[in-house]
Amino acid sequence: MKAITAISLAALGTAGAWCALLRPRRNQPGWDKLEGVKYAHRGLHNADKGIPENSLAAFRLAVEGGFGAELDVHLMADGELAVVHDSDLTRVCGRAACIEDLTAAELPGYPLMGTGETIPLFREVLALFAGRMPLIIELKVERGNADALTDAVMAELSGWSGTYCVESFHPGVLLRLKEKYPWVIRGQLSENFLRGGEVHGLSLPARFALTNLLTTGLTRPDFVAYRWQDRGNLSLRLMRGLYGVHEVGWTVRDQDTLDGLAEEGVPSIFEGFLPENS
Repeated sequence: MKAITAISLAALGTAGAWCALLRPRRNQPGWDKLEGVKYAHRGLHNADKGIPENSLAAFRLAVEGGFGAELDVHLMADGELAVVHDSDLTRVCGRAACIEDLTAAELPGYPLMGTGETIPLFREVLALFAGRMPLIIELKVERGNADALTDAVMAELSGWSGTYCVESFHPGVLLRLKEKYPWVIRGQLSENFLRGGEVHGLSLPARFALTNLLTTGLTRPDFVAYRWQDRGNLSLRLMRGLYGVHEVGWTVRDQDTLDGLAEEGVPSIFEGFLPENS
């Protein structure tokens, strides 16, 4: 009997500790300006029509269509901020170079996907959305630059007349926002990193912690942006049920999924189709 009691107490203690690790920040003002919006993933791009992802053309189409946008930001060698998904530019530019090693002056030499579009600067995208549709800004940490990247992005956003939130897979970004920019709505990106083998060089403990959102008690995000196919994750369900954490779904590629998430009050980042009722 004593053994059973001890096991039960240990189980309760473990469950309590797990839930404490999942505690987000609550009631940060401003979420109402972000919900109810459909966000075009890397802009309203269409490679078949010569509109590459994360291009000014794609972002222009998004804002003109009444959509918000999700975009990716990297810190370059000269301190400028570039909007591109991959650090290695081989896929999007056909040239083997790292965006972190380039300067703004070099970007015209890197056309996107064989088009006349080139990698835009962050401030150029901000100019398109100022006073119009909101942005989900993902920070892409490379070479341990979480603090420097976050500071550079926040300096660029200072005085910008637009609505935005900031998200990252890297908890260091959220920790920097928590410590230096507490007014910013911040979000933890995640998915099931435990599928398959090594992911982005992450160790098994790191993949377990990120999959199960175990850094949120430290970074206190306002929302969790989780891959929608993986949203049955227990930690995410606990965060929604216990704490009412805001959720964003990515990346949605059909109308039915978009509608289903919207019925649950979950804004979506979409790609590959034009949503109805836009």
